[in-house]
Amino acid sequence: MENKKFDLNSLIGFLLIGGILIWMLYLNKPSEEEILAEEARVEAEAAKQAADKQAADTTTLTEATQEMAAAPNDSLAMVQLASKLGSFSYSGSLASATNGTTVVENDVLYLEVSNKGGYVTEARLKKFNTYDSIPVYLIKDGNSSFNLKFTSENRTLNTKDLFFEPALSQNGQNQVLTMRLKTAADKFIEYRYELIPGEYMTNFGIRSQGLDGVLDTSQPLEIDWKLKGYRHAKSIAYENRYTRLTYEYEGSKHSKLDPTGEDEELEKEVSWLNFRQHFFSSMLLTDDPFQEVKLSSVNLVEDEEIDTVFTKQYGAKMLLAPKGGALSYNMNMYYGPTDYEIFKKYDRNLDEAMPLGWGIFGVINKYVIIPLFGFLSTYLSAGIAIIVMTILIKLMLSFVQYKQFLAQAKMKVLKPEIDAIKEKFEGNKMKIQQETMKLQNIAGASPLKGCLPALLQMPVFYALFTFFPTAIALRQKSFLWADDLSSYDTVLDLPFTIPFYGDHVSLFPILASIAIFFYMTMTMGQSMQAQQQPGMPNMKFLMYLSPLFMLVFFNNYASGLSLYYFISNLITIGLMLVIKNFIIDEDKIHAQIQVKKAKPKKQNKFQKKMADMMEQAEQQKNADNKKKK
Repeated sequence: MENKKFDLNSLIGFLLIGGILIWMLYLNKPSEEEILAEEARVEAEAAKQAADKQAADTTTLTEATQEMAAAPNDSLAMVQLASKLGSFSYSGSLASATNGTTVVENDVLYLEVSNKGGYVTEARLKKFNTYDSIPVYLIKDGNSSFNLKFTSENRTLNTKDLFFEPALSQNGQNQVLTMRLKTAADKFIEYRYELIPGEYMTNFGIRSQGLDGVLDTSQPLEIDWKLKGYRHAKSIAYENRYTRLTYEYEGSKHSKLDPTGEDEELEKEVSWLNFRQHFFSSMLLTDDPFQEVKLSSVNLVEDEEIDTVFTKQYGAKMLLAPKGGALSYNMNMYYGPTDYEIFKKYDRNLDEAMPLGWGIFGVINKYVIIPLFGFLSTYLSAGIAIIVMTILIKLMLSFVQYKQFLAQAKMKVLKPEIDAIKEKFEGNKMKIQQETMKLQNIAGASPLKGCLPALLQMPVFYALFTFFPTAIALRQKSFLWADDLSSYDTVLDLPFTIPFYGDHVSLFPILASIAIFFYMTMTMGQSMQAQQQPGMPNMKFLMYLSPLFMLVFFNNYASGLSLYYFISNLITIGLMLVIKNFIIDEDKIHAQIQVKKAKPKKQNKFQKKMADMMEQAEQQKNADNKKKK
């Protein structure tokens, strides 16, 4: 095998050749005058090419304009000419060939509709402002798009790329805007908007005329509506919690997408959908349900400090069913407040678009809380209306509360006897529990009887918990130091952010926490903990957990809700003191218990079964102990 060796002569030869080439390039480099001359030549050539291109574009535009003039109503022809026009705007005699907008408005709603695409590009609510006094825009600066995708002559076309011809008219007092995408004077696709004075609900329709040979109805026709929800509240995280896509499908079924992360659903026979932005809604309703709708929602708030403009990205792709080869859909668009009183007057189940609670909670809100607060707020300020409503609710529940306090009083009276049982059977938890339950059964007293009235009040409390964050009647209504009862009340801004608590201090949650602590101390401190049965979990921690929960998690909630809990607990403490000192006589209760103890009390089946089970458990335990010995 031949060994390869380093060839020094070859290396020297390559170096010499390289040096000669570098020397020749140096000798032949162009002078500075030659370089300047070459640059001038290149610039002149570029200018000539630009002039030629401009002349060609001008010729193309002129030819296109002439073609449009020959067929002034042929919008599909304009699509064919788009490649000739390039980046130039359409021009000529057609109104549909201009890239303008048309304004339609009434006393509460302002809409701008673009000729390009024929859809709403600006929606402003005239009677509402954001937390920083800017008008509320649901649609603005390209945050929404509305597109009808269809097939014509084996081509897929999108209306958002095409120009419509606008026409304004009056239908009585209603303002009407028609947007037509034409192939001829009597052949077109039409969007029709009709605004009614004083209404946020707009009549909207899509129809086609004379397009039997142009509109291919054998291919899917689809509406694609997208919207990014703007922030309107002081806390974007709190607002985003109540920002959610809701919809009605298959007759009277209602559902919603997940408000966190990403979610999507494919539903049949959808009759309305709502891109809800907490206190405001953008809705599309149809008389003839959409065959199929793909709904999507993306949460855009991952970090409240960074994500400060948008809350959710919504999307809905709606499959249309042509009738007799033509489009004909009577619909409505709603841009306005998420208001139960407004929604219910349309009689289309729109109240399901609001988070009023499910089952009995929603019923209480719809038929008790909302009408009561609506009545009070017509005569009183929002804060005073909350206080009066709280007093009325507490009075309505006073009988239930009395039963709760009576049960607690009975347990207190039995304390000495229960302590005696604990001392007598010390170390035998099973026997202590058995004898304690027997005593409570004879006396007609039980911790469960004290808890049951509290459970009966829970539906009302939960209904109010869902009412206050969604009550638009509280929005931007002030009371004492709170400038907005639908948002948190700030008395101190912190220079840092505390996890779960926030970057501010709210006063109403502090007051509510103090009231809850005193209430817990007066009830659990003297009853549940004192009369704690063996085997039951220690409930004393609730005295600290509940006020702490209120203090931390309600710091960013609606101050109206914290105001309600504060007043409610003050009234409860007052009622408890009145009942304890002026209504309930503990000596009398003790005497009644002794009379009951003297009488034989028949056990019901459940009580007898529980007693038998405990007796068997006691016998088994004794038998096990004997075996161990």
